[in-house]
Amino acid sequence: MSKITAWDKVQLARELDRPKALDYINSLFEEFIELHGDRCFGDDKSIVGGIATLEGKPVTVIGEQKGKNVKENMERNFGMPEPEGYRKALRLMKQAEKFKRPIITFIDTPGAYPGMGAEERGQGEAIARNLMEMSRIKVPIICIVIGEGSSGGALAIGVGDRVVMLENAVYSILSPEGFASILYKDSSKAKEAAENMKLTANDLKKLGIIDKIIKEPENGAQNDFETVINDIKKYLVQNIKKLEELTEKKLIEQRYEKFRNM
Repeated sequence: MSKITAWDKVQLARELDRPKALDYINSLFEEFIELHGDRCFGDDKSIVGGIATLEGKPVTVIGEQKGKNVKENMERNFGMPEPEGYRKALRLMKQAEKFKRPIITFIDTPGAYPGMGAEERGQGEAIARNLMEMSRIKVPIICIVIGEGSSGGALAIGVGDRVVMLENAVYSILSPEGFASILYKDSSKAKEAAENMKLTANDLKKLGIIDKIIKEPENGAQNDFETVINDIKKYLVQNIKKLEELTEKKLIEQRYEKFRNM
């Protein structure tokens, strides 16, 4: 797997049959109850979230949800959240803080939806507010990049005490196609852009952007999903315990320093 290119990793991250956020949520947690709506405009189906238990411990889980076929992708807006999706996520995070539940997020999006309606309803403000609020939430936050993690659309639920990636996931400031169209004035150079963007898990671990790489079987997590789930669960249980030993002040200070050092 180490010989495959960055562009190969992008393609693996975008595979239709790759496990999505709800696959992880339903496999990792017990008693998941999905909660809906931002209490302002509507319910964005590209972000799912709610409360669950992890080996008996109450947690809040939030994920960007893509579909596995055209119909599901249309329903989920291809995993591209609108402002109400980010506001729903923030509502659930503030609820988690109130009831002292750790937060786990699953990142998988080509980016925030760039439509006119999304911009009119404050897409940029919604993302910026999530960044600000997540930086000072007083409960542990663990963020897991499970597929694509592109642009502010990913970072809006990505400010955590621990940020981890699946081996074949990618995480970047925007898609390789977008990068190529801006810097090279040619979106067809996406393959070249991917190599230069340092968007793979190995690149980001070396740069100190992420804390851990979760190994995958050859050709993707879907080929041995149970092993991937067991590895993620072990990591979550161990790190939630460590983070809960910190005072609220120390937790926030360490999170702040983590992102300032990037």
